[in-house]
Amino acid sequence: MKNNNINLSFFLEDASFENWARGLNKNDIEYWNLWLQNNPQHIEMVENAKAIILGVQFEHRYPDTSKIDYELEKILSKLDNVEPKVKPNKTLRSSQKIFLLTTAAIFLILLSWNGLSLFTSHNTTIHKTNFGEIMDLKLPDGTSVVLNGNSQISYDKNNPRFIKLDGEAYFKVKPIPSTNAKFWVLTEDLKVEVLGTQFHVNTRKKKTNVVLDEGSIHLEFNNGTVTKMIPGELVSFSKESENLIHKKVSVKTPYALWRGGTYAFNEIPLKEVMVNIENTYGVKVLYSSNSLKNIPISGGIPNQNLKICIAAIEKATGTRIIHKNDTLQITQNPINN
Repeated sequence: MKNNNINLSFFLEDASFENWARGLNKNDIEYWNLWLQNNPQHIEMVENAKAIILGVQFEHRYPDTSKIDYELEKILSKLDNVEPKVKPNKTLRSSQKIFLLTTAAIFLILLSWNGLSLFTSHNTTIHKTNFGEIMDLKLPDGTSVVLNGNSQISYDKNNPRFIKLDGEAYFKVKPIPSTNAKFWVLTEDLKVEVLGTQFHVNTRKKKTNVVLDEGSIHLEFNNGTVTKMIPGELVSFSKESENLIHKKVSVKTPYALWRGGTYAFNEIPLKEVMVNIENTYGVKVLYSSNSLKNIPISGGIPNQNLKICIAAIEKATGTRIIHKNDTLQITQNPINN
């Protein structure tokens, strides 16, 4: 197939692609996983097509004040109807019990609501993913964020364009031409200043990696130094080592990128690939021999599901990966010997 003939309709009209998106056919899954490895430049289009097929919507609805008041009133009315079973000289202890019950009730109302955010008394909104979970978010300003597993973003509800990130995320920032409002992403190592663009930020392994896909951004380091990035560039920095890498990504450049459900690797040793898997899924990786750690990987590895991810890595490296409890044991595939 010719790459210049590939568009969104190409995927949506293909029955085998739909089977892959829905995980229905083993042969189709193997075929499209391999296709992704060989065509990583189409990862974003593939993810968009998959989202359309699955009809995935991530609309987050949170309880309003009237709902909380209503539920609280019902709980308090029940408490009022309960006859006290304590003596008058224990009024303080009874009041404390009612207070604790009321507080717990309010907390349960918020916790049981079908939302994925945590709220604090400091007007901070937190979006956090579990191991192996991917969250697709729409921020109040219209910015789209795809949050990888074991990651977290937080922001003041009065300033949703100043984001703190711990983990890994892909941003599509909504520009605001009328005010040219900037968008900021803060990590332990640096601050990303944005007007309107698409970029990937990874704060794993005690450093921050930034890859710019579209637009332009400025990186402000803790020492006050500012670096400008253009599309196709990668910057890696750690405040601990103060080691700065700023280079253009090319077919000859070793890199590891993440695009909302798929990793794209280029000549990355297996041991570095598996660090991403450990962080995302909360597993421990063991090797039967040190030589396996240096097997290079190039291509796309889907990471929406650990089982599929393992299968893709096995195919790309010629290894066998045994998943038992929270451990991945990597050995040489006997078929390849």
